[in-house]
Amino acid sequence: MNQTPRDGWTTPEAGESEAAPITVMLSSRLMVLANLLKRGAILRYKRLAGLSSVEFGLVASLGRRPPMSVARLAEAVGQDKGQISRALAELVSRKLIAKSANPKDSREVLVSLTAAGLAAHDVIVEGAQDRNRRLLESLSEAEFDTLLRQVDQLTAIAAEMLEAEKNSR
Repeated sequence: MNQTPRDGWTTPEAGESEAAPITVMLSSRLMVLANLLKRGAILRYKRLAGLSSVEFGLVASLGRRPPMSVARLAEAVGQDKGQISRALAELVSRKLIAKSANPKDSREVLVSLTAAGLAAHDVIVEGAQDRNRRLLESLSEAEFDTLLRQVDQLTAIAAEMLEAEKNSR
């Protein structure tokens, strides 16, 4: 294996065992980074606010916004209504989320954060800001700007790749 790291293949250093080719690819490295960040966030928000990963996603998505429908919330967190119903029920029982009928359509349920839910949201935001500062503190402003542009570019390409996969079924 003598291709460049850009191709996803590297030649191991002397004395090192050869890494699986896929693990050195950028996409794999980004997934490892994302998974580490997610696992750290889950532990932090469980410790600080007593929220599971699904629960903190719901609380973070509701934020300081007007009440939203369960369908819209499900779309915001990328899950279907059935997947989030148990977490919503738990958050309602813990008085972090309030449910109400939509005044424009009584068949639709709206959800919003209670005062306790807003406090949990603020803990999440503060924790996220701390984690973001820690993650980026070693980058200069120019490096940070370059990184954001590159992430945006890669995100756009990844979205195109996803659409192509959906269309090739």
